[in-house]
Amino acid sequence: MGEFRPVPDALDYLAGSWRVERSVRDLAGGEDGEFSGTTVFSPLDGGGLLHHESGTFVWRGVPRPAERTLRFLPGDTPGTADVRFADGRPFHDLDLTSGRHIADHPCSADRYRGEFTVRDADHWRTVWRVRGPAKDLVLTTDYAREDRTTGYAREG
Repeated sequence: MGEFRPVPDALDYLAGSWRVERSVRDLAGGEDGEFSGTTVFSPLDGGGLLHHESGTFVWRGVPRPAERTLRFLPGDTPGTADVRFADGRPFHDLDLTSGRHIADHPCSADRYRGEFTVRDADHWRTVWRVRGPAKDLVLTTDYAREDRTTGYAREG
């Protein structure tokens, strides 16, 4: 895949609005879907970023509105993030200081493994491989910056 761009501060890098294009491949069933929309990382009171994604998901030819919300909080190590679901449950860690990060998330009997890669100042990608008794998926998401926010809210 080529070179990765190191990011000294994940939250600062992510702040702003991103165009999102995602492919979803069901390896077990042989079906494909796609998501197209926007992800906005906006400052949270007390530090971190609120991640809100919205757009259209097309599966089996049927388009549906789709959205999700996550919280990207400052991690234990400077420049990293602790990613949580909207309700506060842990999701995964995120360290982009090398430009690439692997994260794991167990979910009941399923295992999610994500690879995050930074291509340049305005493009990054995630690839989630999901395996479980009833799942065999690959979700590939490309992000392209639309607008930059001037940093994230830091605890003061």
